[in-house]
Amino acid sequence: MTLYLIRHASAGDRYRWVGDDFDRPLDERGRRQAEALRTELADAGIERILSSRATRCIETVEPLARDLGIEVEPAAGVTEGATSDQALALLRELTGTEAALCSHGDVIPELVRALMFEGMRTIGARGCEKGSIWRLDVRGSDVVEGRYLGLPPSTPTNAV
Repeated sequence: MTLYLIRHASAGDRYRWVGDDFDRPLDERGRRQAEALRTELADAGIERILSSRATRCIETVEPLARDLGIEVEPAAGVTEGATSDQALALLRELTGTEAALCSHGDVIPELVRALMFEGMRTIGARGCEKGSIWRLDVRGSDVVEGRYLGLPPSTPTNAV
């Protein structure tokens, strides 16, 4: 089984956003990043997509969900501010399911650290760039290997 852990795409500057930060949408670069993620994961066999309730996370995985004909499911375990224990519990619930999870820059590094503490082997670099992907290989109920894929090859790198 494989899980894909996705950092939400570019959503501009949180300090310039007026209103609830959970409502902050993707910017133009982020929408292009979401399209690149859609292309990259189209053939990954994903059966479920779970996301933080933040608009920027949902918008990051919506193009992929639309292509796959599945709904984006809100999940507290990957919402900004979630603890590594909450995120781990969510991963355990997904045992046996190919899934993608969209989260934030505070949750992903803590989750990766917790998985490494549990024995997950990491391959390559470790990162959490906006629009990037971690591929987690699961055997039974254990995440045995994590590979930071970074940004999909088709991701635009130029600023808006």
